[in-house]
Formats: sequence, C-alpha cells, structure tokens
Amino acid sequence: MSRPEDTLSADVHYDDVEARKYTTSSRIKNIQASMTERALELLDLKSPSFILDVGCGSGLSGEILSQTPEDEGGPHVWVGMDISASMLDVALQRDVEGDLLLADIGQGVPFRAGSFDAAISISAIQWLCNAESSETSPAGRLSRFFNGLYASLKRGGRAVCQFYPKNDVQKQMITSAAVKAGFGAGLLEDDPETKNMKLYLVLTVGGSATGTKGGDITGVVDGMDGVDVHDHRRKGTKTGKGEIKKGSKAWIIAKKEQMERKGKIVKATSKFTGRKRRIQF
Repeated sequence: MSRPEDTLSADVHYDDVEARKYTTSSRIKNIQASMTERALELLDLKSPSFILDVGCGSGLSGEILSQTPEDEGGPHVWVGMDISASMLDVALQRDVEGDLLLADIGQGVPFRAGSFDAAISISAIQWLCNAESSETSPAGRLSRFFNGLYASLKRGGRAVCQFYPKNDVQKQMITSAAVKAGFGAGLLEDDPETKNMKLYLVLTVGGSATGTKGGDITGVVDGMDGVDVHDHRRKGTKTGKGEIKKGSKAWIIAKKEQMERKGKIVKATSKFTGRKRRIQF
C-alpha cells in the first residue's frame, strides 16, 4: 500500500477534502482516541499540565487532552501546531479549546525554552523522513524538530510520539535524531508483529523532576514488555582528554552531523571517510 508521505507534503495531501474526510471518519476518530489515551498513559501526568500537540490536525487529540478527568491528572491546557491550514481550519470550525499554530515542524518548534510540561504527537513525525526539496534533508528536518522540541520542554518534561515508520531505517533515523538532541528515549510496541502494531517513542528531558535513574529515561517504561531503550550519546572514539581528536574519522562524522542539523546536504560516510591520502610524486 502506498504511503501519502512518499509522494506529497502534508500540507498538500491534507487539503480541504482530505481534512474533512479524516475528521469525520468514525474509524479514524476511534484509532486517534485510543492512541492519544495511550500516549497520556505513558506521559503519566499527575496534575493538569501545559501540553504541546505536535501535528495536531483538526484537534481530535486535543479534545481528549481538554476532557481528561481530574482523577487522571487533567484537564490539560494545550497548544497545537500543524502544517496543514485545512486541518487547522476544521479545528477552528469545531471550536477546540487549544490554541493553534500553523507551522512546519521540520523547521523547528518556535516556542520559548521550557514552555511546556509535556508533548504528544500522533501519526505525524514520520512525515519528516521525506525531504520536500533538494535543499533540505530528512536528517536536517528531524534534527531541527527534535532540537526545538527538547528546548521547548521543561527539565524533567516528557514527550510521547506515536508514529508509523516505513521501515527499520526510518525507525532508527527518528530515534537517533531524538537521542542526538539530548533526549533519553524508549521505544514501545503495542500489539507487536500484528497489523495493528503501534509504535511509541517515549522521550524524557534530563533532570531530577521525574525521580528516575539519572532523570533521563522515564520510569513509565521500566519493566514494560517490548521496550527497547536507546542512548548512544556517550559512544564515539575520544582521546584521553575526553575530546574527539581533530581531523579523525569521529571528528569528521560529528562535523557532518552538525551540518545536517542545519539542514545542509553532506556526502555519505564511507570506509574512506577520514582516511589520509598517500603523498603523490
């Protein structure tokens, strides 16, 4: 089955017709509600919180945030951002309670540092794996998003992103981008190895507010089946002084990643990267 993100950008795919179709489908609404409630469970919020809804669409997830009962930590106040003007127009017509922002998450998260207690994203971030022009790259878009999301969350804050990766390469690309931005990351699979499998990326911002080990990986995923924790930030070849040697392969790769985070296109890393050339006579 073809995936819309392989051929069109989200703002083009979700035009007026698709936005209304998406919002009025009882099947989609039930699935969206189920995934949002699961994301809230993983966030494990104990009191009303200020939440960012990434890829909020027509506000289906936001409605659940607004209606979360007190005994489950709600109700929550939320801000939604989405690239589709048609989706946001439907949200306005539905008179959702959250504030709405038209923005491309691949260009970053334009909020003051530490603004939000938590963030959710339902079926959105896989769109970042597709570059929309030769001047952008999936790596650059993912980097800008996760760096911006990390900055927008308070210390000890959490985010849960449900997404549909096309393959293991996309799954690793997304998880690695989150870790590089500074997040502690855990992958949780619901109904694994079935057609109803749902994947959740559970992210935490370092800090002692959560009371977890090192304040980095949320205790919500501890002991859960199907959870795979990724944290490669301390890997890499370093000198005795704790710094990567300038000109080494690790240094070159780090520079490439820095350029990718700025949205630049760089040459692929290979076995020849960092290898010294022989002197020519």
